[in-house]
Amino acid sequence: MEYLPPVGGSNKRHCSLQGFANLRNCFEMRQVRPKKSLGQHFLIDLGIAQDIADTVDACASIPVLEVGPGMGVLTQFLQRKDRPLKVVELDRESIAYLHANFPTLEGNIIQGDFLRMDLHQVFDGKPFVLTGNYPYNISSQIFFKMLDNKDLIPCCTGMIQKEVAERMAAGPGSKTYGILSVLMQAWYKVEYLFTVHEHVFNPPPKVKSAVIRMTRNDTHELGCDEVLFKRVVKTTFNQRRKTLRNSIKPLIGPDCPLLSDELFNRRPEQLSVAEFVDLTNRVKDYVNLEK
Repeated sequence: MEYLPPVGGSNKRHCSLQGFANLRNCFEMRQVRPKKSLGQHFLIDLGIAQDIADTVDACASIPVLEVGPGMGVLTQFLQRKDRPLKVVELDRESIAYLHANFPTLEGNIIQGDFLRMDLHQVFDGKPFVLTGNYPYNISSQIFFKMLDNKDLIPCCTGMIQKEVAERMAAGPGSKTYGILSVLMQAWYKVEYLFTVHEHVFNPPPKVKSAVIRMTRNDTHELGCDEVLFKRVVKTTFNQRRKTLRNSIKPLIGPDCPLLSDELFNRRPEQLSVAEFVDLTNRVKDYVNLEK
C-alpha cells in the first residue's frame, strides 16, 4: 500500500517534515554526515520510524537486533518495546553519536560489519528479530545472511528499496518474481507492508522505499538438496526469458533425457517454490558436478 503524508495535518504523527518534532529531528540529523559509500539515507519522519518499530511486534518477547541505526531514529522507538535490544553499526561517526545520545544502550552498541558477524554470539545463541533501515547497497546480502541463519531469525522486518521489496514478495508469473523471491519464500512468509517516499530521508534517495516483514513459515526441510536447490534457482533465472529446457543446460548438459518432459517447456518465473523443489529432485542425478 502507499504510505502518503496526510493532507491538512489531520494526523500529526505522520506529517513528514511538518511538526516541530520532525523539524527538530531534521536538525539533529545534520550532526552525522550521510556517507554515500555506506549507502546511508537517514530517515527523518518519526511517524514512519514508529511504524517500522511496530513491525517487530509480530514476534513478541524475543530480542531485537537493529542493523545500521545511524543516529537512532528507529532505535528510540525500539527501546520502548521492553525487550533486549542491540544495534550494529559500521560507521564510526554514527557509533560516537549513539554512545553520546543513547546512554541506556551502553554495552549493546556493536561497532562492526553485520555481514561478517557470527550471529550466534549476538544473544548467546538465542533467536532474535532482525530489523533496520537497511543500507540499500547491501540489503540483498543482508537477507542472504539471514537465510544462512534462518533458525536464529524467526522474523525480519525493516525498510529497503521498493524494487527489492517487490521482488521478494512477488509470486509466480510476476515480472518481478526471481531468485530472491524463491529463496526467501522457501523459508519465510514475505509481506510488503507499505511504500515510503523519497522526501522523508536525508539525503533523499533516487528511488522509493518499502517496509517489509518476513516471518518463518512451517518449512523445516525443503525436501531436496538445499545447495543444489540454490544452484537450480540461480542457473535458471540467469536466463529467465528462456524455457527451462535451455536455461538449465549449464547444469545438466544439452543431451539430458529429462529435457523431453513437458515441465521444461515452462519458464522459471512460472514455477512455484514447490515446483523448484521438484525440479531439483528431478535433475539431481544428472547434474555436472564439475560445473
